[in-house]
Formats: sequence, C-alpha cells, structure tokens
Amino acid sequence: MTHTPGITRPPKDIVDALRHLGAASVAGILGHIGIRNPHILGPTSWNPGKAIAGPALTLQFMPKREDLYGDGEYADPEKQLHRHVLYHVQEGDVVVVDARADMTAGVFGDMMSTYFKGRGGAGMVIDGCLRDYPNLKKLDLPLWIRGWTPNFHTQTGLMPFAVNVPVACGGVTVLPGDVIVADDDGAVVVPVALASKVIETSKVHHEWEDFSRMKLMQGAPLQRYYPLHDDARAEYEEWRRANPAAPTGN
Repeated sequence: MTHTPGITRPPKDIVDALRHLGAASVAGILGHIGIRNPHILGPTSWNPGKAIAGPALTLQFMPKREDLYGDGEYADPEKQLHRHVLYHVQEGDVVVVDARADMTAGVFGDMMSTYFKGRGGAGMVIDGCLRDYPNLKKLDLPLWIRGWTPNFHTQTGLMPFAVNVPVACGGVTVLPGDVIVADDDGAVVVPVALASKVIETSKVHHEWEDFSRMKLMQGAPLQRYYPLHDDARAEYEEWRRANPAAPTGN
C-alpha cells in the first residue's frame, strides 16, 4: 500500500475562474482543445445547487486481499489508509476516490466527513458509496457519489490502497493536483497544465453568449445567433457598446 506526499495546488484565481465557468462549459472547451471526455461518469450530485472547483487529493481502492489488509487496522487506526488522504486536506481541496464503482462499501462516514468539512474541504467525488446518510445530509457537504450503503469501507470486497497517486475515477484519469469542477451537470477533470488555456479559450468563445441568449429568447434565428454568425458580429459589438456592464458569460 502506498502513501505519497501532498499535492501542488494551482493558483486560487485559476480555480475560481474554472468554478465560475461550470462543468458543462469546461467539458465543452476541453473537448475542443483535445480532451475527448473529462466527465467522471457515475458519481452524481447529492446536494443540488452546489458548484465547486478545487485541486484533487486522490484515494485509490483495490479489491481486498486479506494478507495485505486484515483486521489489524482497528487495533491501530493509523493503518486505515483512507484516513490519510484527509490529513492532507486544505481549504478548497476536493477528495477524489476511485472506489471501483463498488456499491457495497462506504468509503467515509459521518465522523470523517465532518473532519473533512472542518478542514475546509470543498467537496468529494467518489466512484462508489458513502455511509451515514442521515448525518451527512445535515452536514450540507457537496458530494458527487454513486449512492449510499450502511456497510463500512472494508466490510465487503474493497481495501484502501494508495493516497495521492494517479487514479481512474469514473473512467477518467485523475492526477493529484488536477482541478475538479463539479456542479449539477456532474464532475469534470481539468488537467492542471491546461487550466489557463481553458480559461482563455472561454473568454473568446463565450463573450457573446449573453447577447445570443437574449436574441434566441426573442425568437431570432438559431442559425444566426448560435454560434454567433460573422454577419451578426457588428450587431453584437453595437449591443456590447450599449451594455458595457453586461456579463460576458463567464
């Protein structure tokens, strides 16, 4: 089993900008610049209306092998490797767990989730389950998970195996420090090396969306206003000059 050091976190302004863009916009931009599918498939929002972005702390589960992971963890709680990812949590971090889409084991429960929130964690994305739903519901923690179970984390066929290593979560490779953007559309992974490019691309691609949305609501032709046709560019520029304080779609 592996326990590696912490992560390198991107600048806060980068993370904030990605959060304001939202998961759908980020996924679309990544698709246009070569990342075919950044969507973590399976985990969905269990706290609707929440939108987060933050660097990923990763936890990997593997199929249980009793010679590697027996009952000794409860004699010494520090053998519970899933605890260790939480020790690294700083304000704004997102814990990402490859729990192999297993629906029989609860990765964290009430107490560890409370500790995570107390450390300032932004949210969790888990390709698997949590437990203690009644108490976690009161905690109001942003969660993207597959569901709930009363079982604890090693009760069935899983064991925590590595912290802050590359993981496969919902069919997507997540490296420690990648930026997770999650909202009601789902959770997406932004490779940290592409984060600035995503933001710059969004400014070019979406600066006209509020204008186009207004025109479409008026019943104007989709062919002309989405995407904005070159013939409508002058009309948009005139609207922009008349509405300098209008939002830019970001």
